[in-house]
Amino acid sequence: MPVEKLRRLKQFDIEVPEAEYAPPGHTACAGCPGAAMMRQMLKLLGPKVVLTNPASCSGYFARAVEAPLCRCLFEVAAASGTGIRAALDVRGDKETIVLVWAGDGGTADIGIQALSAAAERNEDFIYACYDNEGYMMTGMQRSSSTPAGAWTTTTPLPQPKKERKKDLVGIMAAHHIPYVATATIAYPQDLVRKVLKAKTMRGTRFFNLLAPCPTGWRFAPNLSVKLARMAVESRVFPLLEVEDGVRWTVQRPQQEISLRDYMKMQGRFGHLEEADMEAMEKSVGEEWELLLAKASRVCDL
Repeated sequence: MPVEKLRRLKQFDIEVPEAEYAPPGHTACAGCPGAAMMRQMLKLLGPKVVLTNPASCSGYFARAVEAPLCRCLFEVAAASGTGIRAALDVRGDKETIVLVWAGDGGTADIGIQALSAAAERNEDFIYACYDNEGYMMTGMQRSSSTPAGAWTTTTPLPQPKKERKKDLVGIMAAHHIPYVATATIAYPQDLVRKVLKAKTMRGTRFFNLLAPCPTGWRFAPNLSVKLARMAVESRVFPLLEVEDGVRWTVQRPQQEISLRDYMKMQGRFGHLEEADMEAMEKSVGEEWELLLAKASRVCDL
């Protein structure tokens, strides 16, 4: 294999490959962070990648990728990745990376059985869940990843979703797989570092990537990166790593903001009263303290 040309990003003091495997031409919504994060991940993993992708919004931007792509059924993304890995191994190809790319519906809900089974076996692939907190492609329906209080088309007013968001990171960490990480497009240097780290590992590596959805969350497309940053700063989406299910590293944001500031940016929470926001802010604070107690290491972003 020829050596890939690298380009140094001076502002982040990191090097990334120059080659692109997700060129312009996708048909995703304006401002979709999922498309940007897929581009970054494919760029970092390099030319020897096979991508498998179930029904999801990512079908709109995966069609533009310049990498082998297997479209699979909604419920079998992890099983599809398992099969592709087995086929590559039979051919003696240990270099090609299998990347499973799915939304939260195909991961936390419909695909959880296949994913859990694959993680229990420690199948050798990278699984990336771009989490836009709902079934956005099919009309903004509730998923188990939708946060409490959010309006969706299947939890319409006056009864928005009551249940908390499923702790997908905790579920995957409980499988004691080699690597679990969270990331957002708002912290590109963090995303780069984590993907390159996962690239050096074998076994099941899982990413939960927050993807604020302008259409489903009800905000202007030019605010996607800002919303992703505010999710971290409000501590509702902590950036972290978990190695082997036991070593938790939590990254503390440089500044903290009120959860209500984050929620007020989104139309899906526009119906909430001040008392609702106070209760949710208290819940997020409690979850943050529990996370810090679990951490082996806490560092600043």
